[in-house]
Amino acid sequence: MDHFNLRDGALHCEDVPLAAIAEAVGTPVYVYSAATMRRHAQVFRGAVGGDGPLIAFAVKANPNAAVLATLAAEGLGADVVSIGEYRRAMAAGILPERIVFSGVGKTASEMAYALQRGLCQFNLESVVEAEMMSKVATSLGIDAPVAFRINPDVVAGSHAKISTGAADTKFGVPIDDALAAYAAARALPGLAIQGIAVHIGSQLTDLGPLEHAFGKVGALIGGLRAAGHDIRVADLGGGLGVPYDRDMPLPPSPGEYGEMVKRITADWNVRLIFEPGRLIVANAGVLLSEVVRVKPGVGDPFVVVDAAMNDLMRPSLYDAFHAIDPVVPTGEQMVANVVGPVCETGDTFATGRKMGAVAAGDLVVFRTAGAYAATMASTYNSRPLTPEVMVSGDRWAVIRERQNISKLIEADKLPPWLDGSAAAQ
Repeated sequence: MDHFNLRDGALHCEDVPLAAIAEAVGTPVYVYSAATMRRHAQVFRGAVGGDGPLIAFAVKANPNAAVLATLAAEGLGADVVSIGEYRRAMAAGILPERIVFSGVGKTASEMAYALQRGLCQFNLESVVEAEMMSKVATSLGIDAPVAFRINPDVVAGSHAKISTGAADTKFGVPIDDALAAYAAARALPGLAIQGIAVHIGSQLTDLGPLEHAFGKVGALIGGLRAAGHDIRVADLGGGLGVPYDRDMPLPPSPGEYGEMVKRITADWNVRLIFEPGRLIVANAGVLLSEVVRVKPGVGDPFVVVDAAMNDLMRPSLYDAFHAIDPVVPTGEQMVANVVGPVCETGDTFATGRKMGAVAAGDLVVFRTAGAYAATMASTYNSRPLTPEVMVSGDRWAVIRERQNISKLIEADKLPPWLDGSAAAQ
């Protein structure tokens, strides 16, 4: 469910007409519904057991401060994969004991920064990372709370670029090496081993791979305890999919996921951690854009919009589907190729798409754009970063300004031999 609905023939976000935001802020612009985020957080929390588990929002999905603060108010923590995300989470009011630090490339300086300020757990991805963590922790005189991320060799079934649980990916310790990894970590000073973690991928539309992976984790917990390890925490990651395409079957609901988790983990005797990202924010956002022109094609016409692949990378990167709807639908339909102005053939959002008919000057929305969208934007073709707006009821606010082109250019610095300075002589 989301809060983007037609009212008086025009699309609104909650109680605010999208056309009013476009007029005030310009396009393209991301628009987020706070009510949708709050509802999704509440539904997921209820599905997985209320206030007992730690629900650590995957900051990479949408790191905007207003988004994080909205979710912090709902009791969510944060799953971070860089010191930048850690600092964003802290700045948004998320308590350090509710932050999980994941990622395969954590540096010594990142480890030290988070250790000194506190966190729930580091998810380590290798023994060599554990060795670095040990050196950092002992140098600071602080015991680091750690778990190993286990690679269960389970194929997630989603796009290859967002599948992380197969044996040949860069993520985690192979499950067959897990007992040896924990034994090695136990011999290292400064490590407080407390848990186990797993995450097999993103946008999963079948519970089967998750259940298979969790079953392997449960068996491993038994083996670790038999070897003398005090496993008190199990981080089950995220990955539950959301509906992008109305014509495709719905993914499993949070309730169905929660029932599966409760059945599989009933005798684990651990505190569970979850890392939802897309599930919480994807359907809470749209990318609002204006049609520049409709260009005739050899076959279907090209609907050229002012949003581009630098604003919304997912279709170019993953061949991802986003529903595209006119803000003021007429009831007429067209089949079109929807493209942006960037000088790349890959700047294509849809090919041969049946959609509501539009003309130059009309507004359209790209649905399900609250996750892995603004956060992946770039300034390719010297296009400024897209602004973001949050709506709550009948109120709205700009939560990230449109980047100023002059400042974008001024960020470049000429070397002395080109800037005409005395140093160049």
